[in-house]
Amino acid sequence: MISVTEWQKIGVGITGFGIFFLLFGILLYFDSVLLAFGNLLFLTGLSFIIGLRRTFSFFFQRHKVKGTSFFLGGVAIVLLRWPLLGMLLETYGFFNLFKGFFPVAFSFLGNAFNIPFLSQLFRRLQGSSSMV
Repeated sequence: MISVTEWQKIGVGITGFGIFFLLFGILLYFDSVLLAFGNLLFLTGLSFIIGLRRTFSFFFQRHKVKGTSFFLGGVAIVLLRWPLLGMLLETYGFFNLFKGFFPVAFSFLGNAFNIPFLSQLFRRLQGSSSMV
């Protein structure tokens, strides 16, 4: 069984609040304060969950420089109160950062649900992308 530390539990809560504020900021027509607060909470919670060293090593790998620059640049632009442009850059950077994880997630979702249409869709999405 995997042991979860108290810091990781706190990190999950902080990350959850960050995602909530991001979604709430989008719902309120890209409110820049809520989006900025959500970004800061999300990144702080991520560093609580996996640690500062692993967070830095994840974001600053040589083959993830493009995704990291777009994601963190989008965070900076949201903090400068340009929420729509910042969220577009963040989304592009997010997909570039996690493109290796999507086939794994689609494979899990295809096996977890026995709904015919969804499992067929997830299997198709799983096979269309390659792990880098």
